[in-house]
Amino acid sequence: MNILLIDHYAGSPELGMEFRPYYLAKEWVKQGHNVLIVGATYSHLRKKQPVKGKQNIDGINYYWIKTNQYKGNNGVGRILSMFLFIFKLFFFSKTYKDFNPNIVIASSTYPLDIYPAHKIAKRYHAKLIFEVHDLWPLSPIELGGYSKRHPFIIVMQWAENYAYKHTNAVVSILPKANKHMENNGLEKDKFYHIPNGIVISDWERPLELPEEHLKLLNELKEAKKFIIGFAGAHGIANSLDIVIKVIANLVNKNVVLVLVGTGTEKNRLQNYVKEKKISNVHFLPTIQKLQIPSFLKFMDALYIGLQKQPLFRFGISPNKIFDYMMAKKPIIQAIEAGNNIVKEANCGLYAEPDNIEEITCAICHLQEIQEEERRKLGENGYQYVMKYHTYDVLGKNFLNIMQNI
Repeated sequence: MNILLIDHYAGSPELGMEFRPYYLAKEWVKQGHNVLIVGATYSHLRKKQPVKGKQNIDGINYYWIKTNQYKGNNGVGRILSMFLFIFKLFFFSKTYKDFNPNIVIASSTYPLDIYPAHKIAKRYHAKLIFEVHDLWPLSPIELGGYSKRHPFIIVMQWAENYAYKHTNAVVSILPKANKHMENNGLEKDKFYHIPNGIVISDWERPLELPEEHLKLLNELKEAKKFIIGFAGAHGIANSLDIVIKVIANLVNKNVVLVLVGTGTEKNRLQNYVKEKKISNVHFLPTIQKLQIPSFLKFMDALYIGLQKQPLFRFGISPNKIFDYMMAKKPIIQAIEAGNNIVKEANCGLYAEPDNIEEITCAICHLQEIQEEERRKLGENGYQYVMKYHTYDVLGKNFLNIMQNI
């Protein structure tokens, strides 16, 4: 098959996020299919930006459409980038004539790419798949406070409804989104769930940690501290204030928290820890993706949390939790969602988000049980992620949908 995947924010290990299109495409190429990923020359998610035109990355063909640069995740610049990308996509078939797709996948987070994707699919008599990362426009309504009557939201709602009406299948990262989609026009038998996942090779060749990280972690191990780890974004949504307050209260129980990563809240959180003279919370600079396994192996347990948001009723699929499972460590999940991944995998404990008492009890319980019990929880998570969340499994599942619609 010839598979055309449209993702405004597509990336690669070299370029940075988003990684999902790259890893799925690698599996499809491995199975003998031809893949072309079409993305924009600028994305706020990437660490490195490509140039306009064709590029081959690790055997995957990309085509980059020239768009404007912008700052941050919100604002007029990003909206202009969306509309510019969509406008140029309408002329993509004339610009790039040497690829005749059998499958067209619209996968740009926001739903506007469904219009040019549908046009391209009709031109080549190809099947059309709408891939949903986040529910738009519901996400900006519930998280960003936009009114349903806002012109931008109305345009997005038209696009979402159009997608459900004209697609051959919807592939959703969110496991419980089907009811919302059916209420907006999707036929029940067109819904498929393909979650996020991990790349096994990242764990076979991890990179060593920087000296600063190794020094602190070895000191904590030598002092026989019970180390809670967090690896990821330090943003408002991650609700790190609460876990920091919990750990501060556990200073006499030999518990420490080590956070690695970056984000908009990191400086404020560091200043808070300094002002309150909290001695058992440590911040480390961000590290490379391939250094994450080396960091996680030092931990006794791992923490993931998110603020309470009604949007999570449709389920979650955070990459971080699958990395935690690969590390074979017990997990504390302080996320209220339509699915409970830690419970499904029996690999840790659930605590109500922003509930100091419950998060404290979860940490203390994991500290007090035998190391063998913690090892068993970690092994449960590892077996679960290897069975359901490796990209070779996810790529084949996605391919099976393409071959049967």
